[in-house]
Amino acid sequence: MGTIKLLFCTNPRNPLSWFIRACTWSDWSHVALIDGESIIESVALKGVIESRVSDRIHKDSRWRIAELPCDDPAAVIACARSQIGKPYDYTAVVGLGLHRVWKDADSWFCSELVAWAFASAGLPLFRAEALQRVTPQHLWMLPPSMAD
Repeated sequence: MGTIKLLFCTNPRNPLSWFIRACTWSDWSHVALIDGESIIESVALKGVIESRVSDRIHKDSRWRIAELPCDDPAAVIACARSQIGKPYDYTAVVGLGLHRVWKDADSWFCSELVAWAFASAGLPLFRAEALQRVTPQHLWMLPPSMAD
Protein backbone atom coordinates (compact mmCIF):
# COMPACT_ATOMS: atom_id res chain seq x y z
CA MET A 1 0.00 0.00 0.00
CA GLY A 2 1.22 3.48 -0.85
CA THR A 3 0.50 6.86 0.65
CA ILE A 4 -0.67 10.22 -0.55
CA LYS A 5 0.28 13.54 1.00
CA LEU A 6 -2.18 16.28 1.84
CA LEU A 7 -1.22 19.86 2.69
CA PHE A 8 -3.38 21.45 5.39
CA CYS A 9 -3.06 25.18 5.99
CA THR A 10 -4.69 28.28 7.36
CA ASN A 11 -4.20 32.02 7.31
CA PRO A 12 -5.83 33.84 10.27
CA ARG A 13 -5.49 37.20 8.46
CA ASN A 14 -7.81 36.01 5.67
CA PRO A 15 -11.55 36.53 6.42
CA LEU A 16 -12.58 33.51 4.31
CA SER A 17 -10.09 31.33 6.20
CA TRP A 18 -11.50 32.56 9.52
CA PHE A 19 -15.09 31.89 8.34
CA ILE A 20 -14.31 28.33 7.21
CA ARG A 21 -12.48 27.50 10.45
CA ALA A 22 -15.31 28.97 12.56
CA CYS A 23 -18.03 27.07 10.70
CA THR A 24 -16.19 23.76 10.72
CA TRP A 25 -14.66 23.86 14.21
CA SER A 26 -11.27 23.33 12.66
CA ASP A 27 -7.72 24.59 12.89
CA TRP A 28 -7.51 24.19 9.10
CA SER A 29 -9.30 26.17 6.41
CA HIS A 30 -7.63 24.64 3.35
CA VAL A 31 -6.42 21.29 2.05
CA ALA A 32 -4.57 20.38 -1.15
CA LEU A 33 -3.23 17.20 -2.76
CA ILE A 34 0.56 17.07 -3.02
CA ASP A 35 2.23 15.69 -6.15
CA GLY A 36 5.98 16.05 -5.71
CA GLU A 37 6.76 19.78 -5.56
CA SER A 38 3.28 20.69 -6.85
CA ILE A 39 -0.15 20.81 -5.28
CA ILE A 40 -3.59 20.57 -6.81
CA GLU A 41 -6.03 22.79 -4.97
CA SER A 42 -9.20 24.79 -5.30
CA VAL A 43 -8.87 28.39 -4.19
CA ALA A 44 -11.21 31.39 -4.13
CA LEU A 45 -10.96 33.67 -7.17
CA LYS A 46 -8.92 31.07 -9.10
CA GLY A 47 -10.76 27.75 -8.90
CA VAL A 48 -8.89 24.47 -9.34
CA ILE A 49 -5.23 25.14 -10.04
CA GLU A 50 -1.86 23.48 -9.86
CA SER A 51 0.75 25.45 -7.96
CA ARG A 52 3.94 24.91 -6.01
CA VAL A 53 3.97 23.58 -2.44
CA SER A 54 6.53 26.22 -1.48
CA ASP A 55 4.36 29.07 -2.80
CA ARG A 56 1.36 27.88 -0.79
CA ILE A 57 3.17 27.44 2.51
CA HIS A 58 4.67 30.93 2.22
CA LYS A 59 1.13 32.39 1.94
CA ASP A 60 -0.17 30.77 5.11
CA SER A 61 0.91 31.26 8.69
CA ARG A 62 0.28 27.63 9.67
CA TRP A 63 0.57 24.46 7.66
CA ARG A 64 1.10 20.74 8.11
CA ILE A 65 1.62 17.81 5.75
CA ALA A 66 -0.27 14.60 6.50
CA GLU A 67 0.05 11.22 4.80
CA LEU A 68 -2.93 8.96 4.16
CA PRO A 69 -2.80 5.31 3.12
CA CYS A 70 -3.68 5.00 -0.56
CA ASP A 71 -3.64 2.01 -2.91
CA ASP A 72 -3.22 4.15 -6.03
CA PRO A 73 -1.92 7.69 -5.38
CA ALA A 74 -1.37 8.32 -9.10
CA ALA A 75 -5.05 7.68 -9.86
CA VAL A 76 -6.16 10.12 -7.14
CA ILE A 77 -3.79 12.81 -8.45
CA ALA A 78 -4.96 12.19 -12.04
CA CYS A 79 -8.61 12.61 -11.03
CA ALA A 80 -7.84 15.87 -9.20
CA ARG A 81 -5.71 17.14 -12.08
CA SER A 82 -8.62 16.49 -14.49
CA GLN A 83 -10.54 19.25 -12.71
CA ILE A 84 -7.95 22.01 -13.26
CA GLY A 85 -9.67 25.06 -14.66
CA LYS A 86 -13.01 24.42 -12.95
CA PRO A 87 -14.30 27.27 -10.77
CA TYR A 88 -14.30 27.61 -6.99
CA ASP A 89 -17.52 26.46 -5.28
CA TYR A 90 -18.69 29.55 -3.40
CA THR A 91 -22.11 28.01 -2.73
CA ALA A 92 -20.46 25.23 -0.74
CA VAL A 93 -18.74 27.80 1.47
CA VAL A 94 -22.09 29.51 2.10
CA GLY A 95 -23.55 26.06 2.81
CA LEU A 96 -20.90 25.49 5.51
CA GLY A 97 -22.13 28.54 7.39
CA LEU A 98 -25.78 27.60 7.04
CA HIS A 99 -25.21 23.86 7.60
CA ARG A 100 -26.78 23.10 4.22
CA VAL A 101 -25.61 21.23 1.16
CA TRP A 102 -25.39 23.66 -1.73
CA LYS A 103 -22.90 21.82 -3.91
CA ASP A 104 -22.48 23.14 -7.43
CA ALA A 105 -21.95 20.11 -9.67
CA ASP A 106 -19.22 21.74 -11.79
CA SER A 107 -17.16 23.68 -9.23
CA TRP A 108 -15.06 22.79 -6.21
CA PHE A 109 -14.33 23.75 -2.64
CA CYS A 110 -10.87 22.46 -1.59
CA SER A 111 -11.97 19.53 0.56
CA GLU A 112 -14.74 18.52 -1.88
CA LEU A 113 -12.10 18.23 -4.59
CA VAL A 114 -9.85 16.01 -2.45
CA ALA A 115 -12.69 13.71 -1.35
CA TRP A 116 -14.08 13.53 -4.90
CA ALA A 117 -10.63 12.66 -6.35
CA PHE A 118 -10.31 9.71 -3.96
CA ALA A 119 -13.86 8.52 -4.71
CA SER A 120 -13.42 8.92 -8.48
CA ALA A 121 -10.22 6.87 -8.32
CA GLY A 122 -12.25 4.07 -6.71
CA LEU A 123 -10.79 4.75 -3.25
CA PRO A 124 -13.59 6.54 -1.35
CA LEU A 125 -12.75 8.05 2.01
CA PHE A 126 -16.39 8.77 2.90
CA ARG A 127 -19.85 7.52 2.06
CA ALA A 128 -21.15 8.89 -1.24
CA GLU A 129 -23.88 10.96 0.43
CA ALA A 130 -21.27 12.68 2.61
CA LEU A 131 -19.09 13.93 -0.25
CA GLN A 132 -20.93 17.24 -0.44
CA ARG A 133 -20.28 18.04 3.23
CA VAL A 134 -16.58 17.17 3.55
CA THR A 135 -14.51 19.88 5.21
CA PRO A 136 -10.76 20.18 5.75
CA GLN A 137 -11.38 19.03 9.34
CA HIS A 138 -12.99 15.78 8.17
CA LEU A 139 -9.90 15.00 6.10
CA TRP A 140 -7.61 15.97 8.97
CA MET A 141 -9.37 13.46 11.25
CA LEU A 142 -8.77 10.48 8.93
CA PRO A 143 -6.33 7.86 10.23
CA PRO A 144 -2.75 8.66 9.20
CA SER A 145 -0.48 6.36 7.29
CA MET A 146 1.41 3.85 9.39
CA ALA A 147 4.44 4.15 7.08
CA ASP A 148 7.56 5.75 8.53
